Amino acid sequence: MKKWIGAALFCSLSSCAIAPETTTETESKITPQEALAPRVNKNTVIDEEVLYLLMAAELAGQRSQYDLALDAYLQAAKRVDDPRIAERAVKIGMFLKDEKRTSEALEIWLSKDQQNLSARKFAALLAIKNGDRKAAADNLDAIFQEDPAGFEGGMLEMLKLLEKEGRTRFIYDVLEDLIQLHPDQSSLLFLQAVVASILQDNELAQLKISRVLELQPDWNKAIIFQAQLAGRSGDMAKAREYLEKAVRQAPDDRQLRKMLLEVMVNTGAFDDAIKLCQSVLEETPDDGETLFTIALIYMQQNQLDKADNYLEKLLNNPEWEGQASFYLGKIEIEQQRPDKALKWFDRAGASGYGFDADMAAMSVLLNQKQLDEAEARIKKMDGKYPDQHLRIMMMKAELYNHWDKYQEAYDVLTLALKDAPESRDVLYARALIAERLDKLDVVESDLQKILAKNPDDVGALNALGYTLTDRTQRYAEAEQYLLKALSLQPDEAVIIDSYGWLLFKQGKHDLALEYLRKAYEKQRENEIAAHIAEVLWVMGKEKEAKEFFDPIFKKFPDDEYLLKFKNRFLPADL
Repeated sequence: MKKWIGAALFCSLSSCAIAPETTTETESKITPQEALAPRVNKNTVIDEEVLYLLMAAELAGQRSQYDLALDAYLQAAKRVDDPRIAERAVKIGMFLKDEKRTSEALEIWLSKDQQNLSARKFAALLAIKNGDRKAAADNLDAIFQEDPAGFEGGMLEMLKLLEKEGRTRFIYDVLEDLIQLHPDQSSLLFLQAVVASILQDNELAQLKISRVLELQPDWNKAIIFQAQLAGRSGDMAKAREYLEKAVRQAPDDRQLRKMLLEVMVNTGAFDDAIKLCQSVLEETPDDGETLFTIALIYMQQNQLDKADNYLEKLLNNPEWEGQASFYLGKIEIEQQRPDKALKWFDRAGASGYGFDADMAAMSVLLNQKQLDEAEARIKKMDGKYPDQHLRIMMMKAELYNHWDKYQEAYDVLTLALKDAPESRDVLYARALIAERLDKLDVVESDLQKILAKNPDDVGALNALGYTLTDRTQRYAEAEQYLLKALSLQPDEAVIIDSYGWLLFKQGKHDLALEYLRKAYEKQRENEIAAHIAEVLWVMGKEKEAKEFFDPIFKKFPDDEYLLKFKNRFLPADL
């Protein structure tokens, strides 16, 4: 749920509230072909030498000899009182990244047309690239005064262009110079807040946006950006407060309501989120996105019947049928109805949900031990989803694992590693299969590769620590891995169980039992139950062990971990 819902609130500049409504392609991106063949003013007097230079420029451009074309245009621009020839020279110079000749052409262009905004933009861009703060500020100030409405869009475009060149801090400083000239211009302060956020200086960005809202309290775009900054800093209560204010000022703005809804969900305010969804549905009862969102919220609250009702309303909507069918399948899984789940997943696949639906169907078949059907389906998936080759190979390995064909599973995963040698998931999966094959050197090697890339990978830390505990006597090493895993996820039942098993192997039976029981309270896994039974038995508490074990075994008589304990300690009961 969180993964699905948390995608849009803290969006990038290209799509969120601070982005310009329209963007124009930056002039510096123009190709030489577009810059050639200037339209000379019909009143411009052209002598034979200039005509020759223009013809030479055009011919050079047609031959992709842009350096020669630039020289010719530059010479012509010096001789003709028409700024458009200098403009062509500037554009080709920018394309060639020839700062010296571009600067020369810009000087000519501005001398002939000082108010030209395009010339000023090129001059500002060049000044920023060269680190000339005064020239950058002077040119941007001229642009701002001439076109204040378009200034924000132009600056955001320039920011995107120059961010990779590491000029963001310089642009912030230039904006500071402009604000000194225009201290009460909220649009300049807003831009500076945006630049501060790009620089990851959240505190400075919040300071600037607060000043913006002092000058212009009802500017919705600034309020939304303030909410985004609050959310980025983790203050979701403030983010909600700001967004609620924005929604009050623009109650018909669906994007705003969606952002507010995401904050409510992420902060666990599910009842408020449901009310907001219902208010939208009162106006537009067939709104697919809202129907889907409220269904997911009810699923999050484990109110599956209500979720089911909203999802079924989407089944006649071609845009949402696939997703609705997929989640209806998930609900059936939760309610222990795998056959119905399979039908929903198949419908989801037929309705465009594709790979995820087919993979969910495969999981159902594997859990139901319908292995022949699973094998038939996975063969079809090979040709159906060529881009998902790695995940399909992992599913094949899982199929072999269910068949107890561990060597075949190992071989498939080894083949997968040839295509993706650094894949964490494949390395981890192979390590687990290798343990069953007693290839402990491979187990350790694969898990160490994961940890070399990410030392805090809890799954790898736990798996390696448990393997060393269970299959070797390298308890000191195992303890290092398991203690680190515990420090990262102290409430994870599987890790608590691993550490309890290590304590048992070290002879600390009472403390081991304490940890194992804590793990079992958190997660009633049969492997943990088998560990508890064994510790009790070794401690001489056979009766207590049997009383604990018997009801669990009656419920799960085919479980491999429970059977292992029974075969070792209760063979007479077989």
